[in-house]
Amino acid sequence: MKKILLLVVIFGLVAGRCAYAENNVKLGVVDLMKALNESDAGKKAKAELESVIKSKQAVINEKGKAIEKLKAELDKQSSVLSPDAKKSKEDDLDRMMRDYQRMVSDSQSDVKKRESELTGGILKGLRAVIQQIGRKGGYTMIIEDAEGIVLYSRKSLDLTDEVIKQYNASHSATGK
Repeated sequence: MKKILLLVVIFGLVAGRCAYAENNVKLGVVDLMKALNESDAGKKAKAELESVIKSKQAVINEKGKAIEKLKAELDKQSSVLSPDAKKSKEDDLDRMMRDYQRMVSDSQSDVKKRESELTGGILKGLRAVIQQIGRKGGYTMIIEDAEGIVLYSRKSLDLTDEVIKQYNASHSATGK
Protein backbone atom coordinates (compact mmCIF):
# COMPACT_ATOMS: atom_id res chain seq x y z
CA MET A 1 0.00 0.00 0.00
CA LYS A 2 2.86 2.37 0.83
CA LYS A 3 4.42 1.70 -2.58
CA ILE A 4 1.22 2.63 -4.39
CA LEU A 5 0.88 5.82 -2.35
CA LEU A 6 4.52 6.68 -3.07
CA LEU A 7 3.97 6.09 -6.82
CA VAL A 8 0.89 8.35 -6.80
CA VAL A 9 2.84 11.13 -5.06
CA ILE A 10 5.77 10.81 -7.49
CA PHE A 11 3.42 10.78 -10.46
CA GLY A 12 1.69 13.89 -9.14
CA LEU A 13 5.01 15.71 -8.70
CA VAL A 14 6.21 14.72 -12.18
CA ALA A 15 2.91 15.74 -13.78
CA GLY A 16 3.04 19.06 -11.93
CA ARG A 17 6.61 19.70 -13.12
CA CYS A 18 5.67 18.83 -16.72
CA ALA A 19 2.72 21.20 -16.63
CA TYR A 20 4.99 23.94 -15.28
CA ALA A 21 7.63 23.24 -17.93
CA GLU A 22 5.07 23.31 -20.73
CA ASN A 23 4.14 26.86 -19.78
CA ASN A 24 7.77 27.91 -20.32
CA VAL A 25 8.35 26.13 -23.62
CA LYS A 26 9.22 28.36 -26.56
CA LEU A 27 9.04 26.69 -29.96
CA GLY A 28 10.06 27.77 -33.42
CA VAL A 29 9.66 26.30 -36.88
CA VAL A 30 11.98 26.72 -39.89
CA ASP A 31 11.45 25.57 -43.46
CA LEU A 32 15.07 24.76 -44.39
CA MET A 33 14.28 24.17 -48.06
CA LYS A 34 12.63 27.59 -48.34
CA ALA A 35 15.59 29.15 -46.54
CA LEU A 36 18.00 27.37 -48.86
CA ASN A 37 16.14 28.38 -52.02
CA GLU A 38 15.47 31.98 -50.99
CA SER A 39 18.80 32.91 -49.43
CA ASP A 40 21.19 34.86 -51.65
CA ALA A 41 23.75 32.04 -51.59
CA GLY A 42 21.02 29.50 -52.35
CA LYS A 43 19.82 31.48 -55.37
CA LYS A 44 23.39 31.71 -56.63
CA ALA A 45 23.92 27.97 -56.13
CA LYS A 46 20.66 27.20 -57.91
CA ALA A 47 21.68 29.34 -60.90
CA GLU A 48 25.09 27.64 -61.04
CA LEU A 49 23.48 24.21 -60.85
CA GLU A 50 21.05 25.09 -63.65
CA SER A 51 24.00 26.17 -65.78
CA VAL A 52 25.75 22.85 -65.16
CA ILE A 53 22.56 20.96 -66.03
CA LYS A 54 22.07 22.92 -69.26
CA SER A 55 25.62 22.26 -70.44
CA LYS A 56 25.36 18.55 -69.68
CA GLN A 57 21.93 18.38 -71.31
CA ALA A 58 23.31 19.96 -74.50
CA VAL A 59 25.98 17.26 -74.78
CA ILE A 60 23.42 14.53 -74.07
CA ASN A 61 21.04 15.93 -76.70
CA GLU A 62 23.83 16.03 -79.27
CA LYS A 63 24.71 12.40 -78.59
CA GLY A 64 21.01 11.47 -78.81
CA LYS A 65 20.72 13.12 -82.22
CA ALA A 66 23.75 11.19 -83.46
CA ILE A 67 22.12 7.95 -82.33
CA GLU A 68 18.86 8.86 -84.06
CA LYS A 69 20.75 9.68 -87.26
CA LEU A 70 22.60 6.35 -87.23
CA LYS A 71 19.37 4.50 -86.51
CA ALA A 72 17.62 6.26 -89.42
CA GLU A 73 20.53 5.38 -91.74
CA LEU A 74 20.38 1.77 -90.63
CA ASP A 75 16.62 1.61 -91.23
CA LYS A 76 16.97 3.14 -94.71
CA GLN A 77 19.92 1.01 -95.78
CA SER A 78 19.08 -2.28 -94.06
CA SER A 79 17.63 -3.83 -97.21
CA VAL A 80 20.69 -3.00 -99.37
CA LEU A 81 23.45 -3.67 -96.83
CA SER A 82 25.31 -6.93 -96.72
CA PRO A 83 24.77 -8.96 -93.54
CA ASP A 84 28.29 -8.09 -92.32
CA ALA A 85 27.82 -4.36 -92.95
CA LYS A 86 24.40 -4.44 -91.30
CA LYS A 87 25.84 -6.26 -88.28
CA SER A 88 28.66 -3.70 -88.07
CA LYS A 89 26.20 -0.77 -88.08
CA GLU A 90 24.00 -2.48 -85.48
CA ASP A 91 27.06 -3.01 -83.29
CA ASP A 92 27.97 0.67 -83.69
CA LEU A 93 24.41 1.64 -82.72
CA ASP A 94 24.49 -0.65 -79.68
CA ARG A 95 27.84 0.80 -78.60
CA MET A 96 26.54 4.35 -79.03
CA MET A 97 23.43 3.50 -76.98
CA ARG A 98 25.55 2.09 -74.13
CA ASP A 99 27.79 5.17 -74.24
CA TYR A 100 24.70 7.38 -74.21
CA GLN A 101 23.22 5.59 -71.19
CA ARG A 102 26.56 5.77 -69.37
CA MET A 103 26.82 9.48 -70.19
CA VAL A 104 23.32 10.14 -68.83
CA SER A 105 24.08 8.20 -65.65
CA ASP A 106 27.44 9.95 -65.17
CA SER A 107 25.83 13.34 -65.77
CA GLN A 108 23.16 12.65 -63.18
CA SER A 109 25.81 11.61 -60.67
CA ASP A 110 27.87 14.72 -61.43
CA VAL A 111 24.85 16.97 -60.97
CA LYS A 112 23.95 15.33 -57.63
CA LYS A 113 27.54 15.65 -56.45
CA ARG A 114 27.72 19.30 -57.49
CA GLU A 115 24.37 20.02 -55.84
CA SER A 116 25.65 18.46 -52.63
CA GLU A 117 28.82 20.55 -52.79
CA LEU A 118 26.90 23.75 -53.43
CA THR A 119 24.18 23.26 -50.84
CA GLY A 120 26.13 21.50 -48.08
CA GLY A 121 27.93 24.63 -46.92
CA ILE A 122 24.80 26.73 -47.15
CA LEU A 123 22.79 24.28 -45.04
CA LYS A 124 25.60 24.19 -42.47
CA GLY A 125 25.52 27.99 -42.31
CA LEU A 126 21.72 28.05 -42.03
CA ARG A 127 21.85 25.57 -39.14
CA ALA A 128 24.42 27.75 -37.37
CA VAL A 129 22.13 30.77 -37.76
CA ILE A 130 19.19 28.74 -36.43
CA GLN A 131 21.22 27.69 -33.38
CA GLN A 132 22.20 31.30 -32.79
CA ILE A 133 18.56 32.43 -33.03
CA GLY A 134 17.58 29.61 -30.67
CA ARG A 135 20.14 30.58 -28.05
CA LYS A 136 19.54 34.34 -28.24
CA GLY A 137 15.76 33.97 -28.41
CA GLY A 138 15.52 31.54 -25.53
CA TYR A 139 13.90 28.84 -27.62
CA THR A 140 13.39 25.41 -26.10
CA MET A 141 13.25 23.80 -29.53
CA ILE A 142 13.29 24.80 -33.19
CA ILE A 143 11.81 22.18 -35.52
CA GLU A 144 12.38 21.81 -39.25
CA ASP A 145 9.12 22.31 -41.11
CA ALA A 146 9.79 19.68 -43.73
CA GLU A 147 6.92 18.81 -46.02
CA GLY A 148 4.64 16.29 -44.37
CA ILE A 149 6.42 16.23 -41.01
CA VAL A 150 4.93 19.26 -39.27
CA LEU A 151 1.22 19.01 -39.89
CA TYR A 152 0.32 22.30 -38.27
CA SER A 153 2.01 25.23 -36.62
CA ARG A 154 0.96 28.78 -36.00
CA LYS A 155 2.44 31.25 -38.45
CA SER A 156 3.93 33.18 -35.52
CA LEU A 157 6.23 30.21 -34.82
CA ASP A 158 7.76 30.34 -38.32
CA LEU A 159 11.31 31.71 -38.13
CA THR A 160 12.23 31.02 -41.77
CA ASP A 161 12.23 34.65 -42.94
CA GLU A 162 14.33 35.68 -39.92
CA VAL A 163 16.81 32.87 -40.64
CA ILE A 164 17.12 33.98 -44.30
CA LYS A 165 17.59 37.60 -43.26
CA GLN A 166 20.29 36.81 -40.70
CA TYR A 167 22.04 34.31 -42.98
CA ASN A 168 22.18 36.81 -45.85
CA ALA A 169 23.42 39.54 -43.52
CA SER A 170 26.12 37.38 -41.98
CA HIS A 171 27.33 36.04 -45.34
CA SER A 172 27.26 39.32 -47.20
CA ALA A 173 29.24 40.91 -44.37
CA THR A 174 31.90 38.18 -44.54
CA GLY A 175 31.96 38.18 -48.33
CA LYS A 176 31.11 34.47 -48.66
